[in-house]
Amino acid sequence: MDSYDEKDVPGGEEQARRPGPDAADSGPQAAPGAATPAPTSEDVTRTGAPDAPAYASGASDAAASAPGAPVAPAPGASNTSAPAPGASALASAAVTAHESPEPGVPGRGIAGLSLPYQVAAALALAGAAVVGVVHIAMVFLHVAPSNTVTKQHGKVVDDWIYPEFEQNWKLFAPNPLQQNIAVQARAEIRMADGNRKTTGWIDLSAGDGSGIRGNPLPSHTQQNELRRGWEFFINSHTDDNKPNGLRGELSDRYIHRIVMLRLGARRDGGTVERVQVRSVTTSVKAPRWSDEKIDTRPYYRVVPWWTVTPADLPAGAGSADARTEAGR
Repeated sequence: MDSYDEKDVPGGEEQARRPGPDAADSGPQAAPGAATPAPTSEDVTRTGAPDAPAYASGASDAAASAPGAPVAPAPGASNTSAPAPGASALASAAVTAHESPEPGVPGRGIAGLSLPYQVAAALALAGAAVVGVVHIAMVFLHVAPSNTVTKQHGKVVDDWIYPEFEQNWKLFAPNPLQQNIAVQARAEIRMADGNRKTTGWIDLSAGDGSGIRGNPLPSHTQQNELRRGWEFFINSHTDDNKPNGLRGELSDRYIHRIVMLRLGARRDGGTVERVQVRSVTTSVKAPRWSDEKIDTRPYYRVVPWWTVTPADLPAGAGSADARTEAGR
């Protein structure tokens, strides 16, 4: 009878098979603290995957509440071994920002200048380069053998070189002295009793040499005054000691003052009236390994006596006992 009624009722069979709305609640209740059953595949298919973490979290809570169960990490805790998404991109962006110059920071060198200053610097560098090239070309033409360019433009080259850039080859190939030249002088002195006497030859060059010897920094005057003065005298006089024009007369006065400066301390208590100068030239003998034959006998050039005048007495020459007749 019941089965007949179910069949006659529309949808009776399906209604009988379908559980009622309270069927799920009418089942046995789980005891407090009991583990929540894991969902079956059919439940996952009906309800969908998003509800799966709920079952897993329930199972984890139950396992954690059991005595002696290991402590599991809290849900959502980050794992330090795995980098967070986008961390590498942030790091690369930070490195790029550190390496790239900040906006508004000026560059280095000429690039850091403003446009007018950049133009001025470029023009200055270009001008310096042009002057350098021209100078090198002029020096090359000056030291080069005679050629077509130097014949046509030799005046221009000389105007550029002289006197600032003159080439002095003595720096690289000096002409060493091959002779020893000693300048000597003697004086005629009038003594206080009226008698006259003549001193012996006094080696002025030896006196200058003794003053230089042992001095690590001798002055240029000490080394060259007497030697250059005597060269000036010889080159401006004839072989018979006659002056050649104005330079000869000037060299006379120059050598007289130099000699009187040195004879000022060699007065012997009298008055110097006349002085005579000579040079002793001795050739340097050849070295031991040379077969060259050189005459080393001294050669003398004697200048006539000259009378001392006030013009021959430089400042200090007539001080102390170095009294001359003109200095009284």
